[in-house]
Amino acid sequence: MPQDDTKTLIEEHDVIMIGAGPSALAAAVYTTREDIGTVLLEKGVVGGLAAITDQVDNYPGFPEGITGLHLAEQLEKQAERFGADIRYGEVTEITTHSDDHTVLVKTIDDTTYKAKAVLIATGSDYRKIGVPGEEEYYGRGVHYCATCDGAFYRDKKLVVVGGGNSAVQEALFLTRFTTHIDLLVRSTVKASEVLQHELQKAVDNGKITIHLDTKTDEIVGEDNKVVKVKATKAGKPVEIETDGAFIFVGLIPNTQFLKNSDVKLDEVGFIITDQNLHTNMHGVFASGDVRSGATMQIASAVGEGATAALKMREFLEDPSRS
Repeated sequence: MPQDDTKTLIEEHDVIMIGAGPSALAAAVYTTREDIGTVLLEKGVVGGLAAITDQVDNYPGFPEGITGLHLAEQLEKQAERFGADIRYGEVTEITTHSDDHTVLVKTIDDTTYKAKAVLIATGSDYRKIGVPGEEEYYGRGVHYCATCDGAFYRDKKLVVVGGGNSAVQEALFLTRFTTHIDLLVRSTVKASEVLQHELQKAVDNGKITIHLDTKTDEIVGEDNKVVKVKATKAGKPVEIETDGAFIFVGLIPNTQFLKNSDVKLDEVGFIITDQNLHTNMHGVFASGDVRSGATMQIASAVGEGATAALKMREFLEDPSRS
């Protein structure tokens, strides 16, 4: 939607990147190395979900693995080394300037940035299960990040909800602290073969009990803390006493700020791009986990960031080619 130009433009830059996760940081390495002025706007944690992932074992170049925090820090340092300007700010609106068709990016503090090209790399967030008690006890017994909060449950019992890679990986991590974990799986465990092998070892050691065909119904709390989880297992109600619940049931794209923009989204809310990672909005690109068809892997997000940077450079050289 065209901009009415009644706003005062505060800053002008070659490229604005929304988000500062692995995809945007990789893109910024490429743009800034070519002296393309680049500002990254991040509303949360630099490094995104990668920064709060305990261990990354499938990122090329690290045969012993690397912690997500360390990987994020290294990406950030590399981008800043070449001149990337990383700022904290939440974007609320993206529009097109009516005169020159550049992109206007507005943040929650009413700052407006004018950019020749924009990269959206806002990633994804944890999906909620939407049961009673989940919201009420968030941070007081309900969690979505084992690395962040697992240590609070040393010598405690936990419930983990989910059966995919993230749920199994995080449950295994939590066994470092807990006495026992009940893993509630709605249907069957769908984690990779490697993770399922590690999970079975934890089951054999008595660290984890798997509950298949189990639907989580309610998280119950008393005295400002979680005390049990109510569920339906194979059609029958069950109650599991616990000191906390960690939920890992997938990701949702961070695209809520685009609801009033012209950027096209798929049926789930991920951004649709062409083969050049260009959205339908002139000068606006997308990469990483926020893009429709993304593989949700750090390595591919970094690769897409590099590709997006190269495509933006081509766009800056000739905006009419896209």
